[in-house]
Amino acid sequence: MRPLTITLLSSCLAAAACSPEQAEAPAENTEQVAETGPEVLGEANLSLADGSEAGSASLIQNGEGFEMRISLTGLEPGEHAFHIHTTGLCEGPDFTSAGGHLNPQGNTHGSLSEGGRHLGDLPNITVGEDGSVTQTIALDWAGPDSTSAIFDADGSAVMVHEGPDDYMTDPAGAAGSRVACGILTQTTG
Repeated sequence: MRPLTITLLSSCLAAAACSPEQAEAPAENTEQVAETGPEVLGEANLSLADGSEAGSASLIQNGEGFEMRISLTGLEPGEHAFHIHTTGLCEGPDFTSAGGHLNPQGNTHGSLSEGGRHLGDLPNITVGEDGSVTQTIALDWAGPDSTSAIFDADGSAVMVHEGPDDYMTDPAGAAGSRVACGILTQTTG
C-alpha cells in the first residue's frame, strides 16, 4: 500500500479569512496515513477435469474483511458448490489429490449443520446459460488464523463441484464430483 499524505489546513484558510502572507505560508501539520484498499492474498488458475482452462479465483483482503473473486467458464449451467480444499494439488480427472474441505477446527460440514462449518465451506455459485460465472463472495473469516491455514506447508486448492452444496451433509454437502480445481498460490506476505 502506498502512503497517502494529508495536509491539515490552518484555521484561517478553512474560514477563508487569511491575509495574503498567511495563505502562502507552508502548512504546519502534515501526516502520513496508510491507504487501505483491497489486497490480493492469493490467486488460483482453475482447470477442468480434461485439463482445459476454467478461469481464475482471487482471495482478497479488503480492510478487515475477506472475499473471493471468481471468473469461471466452461462449466455446466446451474448451481455448483465452491470450496477450499486442504491440499494444494489438482491432479485430474477426479481432483481427489486436493483432499477434503479445509477444516482446521474439526467442525462438521455446512452452515446449516449443528456443529459446523468448515473454513473451506463457501456459498454456492450459479453458472449462467453460457457456462460462465463472475462473482464476488464475501467471507466471514477471522484474520490471520484463516489465511495461515490456507497458506500452510501443503497449500490449498479451490474446487467447483458438479452440483450444489446442501450446507449440511457431512463431509462435503452432497455436492457430487469435482469438476474444476485450482491451486491457491499466496501472492503476499
